[in-house]
Amino acid sequence: MNSTPKPLDRSEGARRDIITGGIVVAAILLFIGTGGNVMQAAVRALIGIGGGPDRVLATALVLNIALILFGWRRYNDLNREIRERTEAEQRARYLADTDPLTGFLNRRALLVTGQRMIAEAVREEREVALFLLDLDHFKTVNDIHGHAAGDRVLQVAAERIAAVLPPSAAKARLGGDEFVAMMAFDPAARGDIDALAAELVVALDNKIIHDAQQIHIGASLGIALAADASVTMETMVRQADIAMYHGKDEGRNRHIWFEQGMEMAVQVRNQIETGIREGMPRGEFVPHFEPQVDIASGRLVGFEMLMRWDSPEYGMIPPERFIPVAEESGLIGELSLRVIRDAMEIAKDWDPSIILAVNIAPQQLKDPWFSQKLTKLLVETGFPAAQLEVEITESSLFDNLPLVRSIVTSLKNQGVSLSLDDFGTGYSSLSHLRALPFDRIKIDRSFVAAMRGSPDAQAIVVAIVRLGESLAMPITAEGIEDEATAIELTRLGCSKGQGWYFGRAASAADTNRLLAGRGLLRTPTLPPTVPDVGADTSLRKTA
Repeated sequence: MNSTPKPLDRSEGARRDIITGGIVVAAILLFIGTGGNVMQAAVRALIGIGGGPDRVLATALVLNIALILFGWRRYNDLNREIRERTEAEQRARYLADTDPLTGFLNRRALLVTGQRMIAEAVREEREVALFLLDLDHFKTVNDIHGHAAGDRVLQVAAERIAAVLPPSAAKARLGGDEFVAMMAFDPAARGDIDALAAELVVALDNKIIHDAQQIHIGASLGIALAADASVTMETMVRQADIAMYHGKDEGRNRHIWFEQGMEMAVQVRNQIETGIREGMPRGEFVPHFEPQVDIASGRLVGFEMLMRWDSPEYGMIPPERFIPVAEESGLIGELSLRVIRDAMEIAKDWDPSIILAVNIAPQQLKDPWFSQKLTKLLVETGFPAAQLEVEITESSLFDNLPLVRSIVTSLKNQGVSLSLDDFGTGYSSLSHLRALPFDRIKIDRSFVAAMRGSPDAQAIVVAIVRLGESLAMPITAEGIEDEATAIELTRLGCSKGQGWYFGRAASAADTNRLLAGRGLLRTPTLPPTVPDVGADTSLRKTA
């Protein structure tokens, strides 16, 4: 049998307090009635004119005093109980409404507070702006520096947000690295809201020190507007979220207002993400191959693998339509490895002199197991590591150079070649060339395309070629689209090139036909469809 006593309910406690109060009141009345007589008799006894107070009255007086002390103690206990109960209720309400890490409102409390703010603002003929801030690359902070660093980043971000916003603003953390701020303003003061949003972005674009490490964050900020009472908090949060992601697509670290056309863009993006998830297991993503040649002789030396989406509904979709969505949704790692596997299966029939170059997404270089995953593909497909060249964009090296160094060193130990892609578009190219064992430098196509009309672009190309010579690193030029550019690059000493002048990216079947026509397949299986040029493997176009 459970012997734990049941807690006293409030009604029973109130009844006991009333009884106690009645007893104390009666004791006070008796004290007044008996106290005077007892004290008077006591005084007479002291001066020798009486026999002292009546024993019964004296006992009653002592009892009255005891009852009064009891009542006073009970009164203090009751006050303490009420105070503790009030404090507990306030703390429970605080914990229910507050994010424990930042001290901001949580999502549930924000929806209630925000809806009330909208109603009050509309009554006062004002509008409400809702800011939704998302910290850029926050997942990388957790992955590289650990969750303690991630928590510190969130706390510092909250402090900076609170320092910029006016005290009247409602501040909340929705979860993860998303923050919300709401404030009412006069319709004519929309410029002030823009200025405040810009100030927030600047405040968050600063490094944070944690355990002697410098962590750099930024923020993308979407703004939604409520001008009438029919707008719900759910709608405002969704609109600000859409605007925020639109800002990320435009380059991050900026603020942007929600516009109706953005919603359609989000729906398209969601359709693309769904298509990627469903299309991967169906094999809809296929490798195409862009020729790479020795510019001086026109000899075919390799192919860069480029991804295409062969959609049964929309046809062949170029990578610029789906790669950004795959990166944002975290699908790029799986998608890339699937297509690289297919490319290796195709390229293992190529002549050993033909190199397969594959691009690695920046997110893949944040995976400590990437080297092992790529090595596993080499083993499973039987593709020679010496024929593989991994292209790494310079912009992907900024987040965690030690991890990238570990990955590329492991790949080098397997016999894989490394190429620094888009050289010249980053901020610390020379330090990367010193820190990492690259075999080749690729000049970004923007410089090559601008060579003929821009002396500055030509000077950059010349400088990169000379740098490659001094480091004994061969140079590949991307984006060669005409004969004049190819001739000029040859004169400058650039050894290898690719671009429409030498051929566009082609399917696996067309690529194998091209190789078969030049005797560059290990086991030719496709009939040649190009003229037999004997020993000349040139891909240079004739006018």
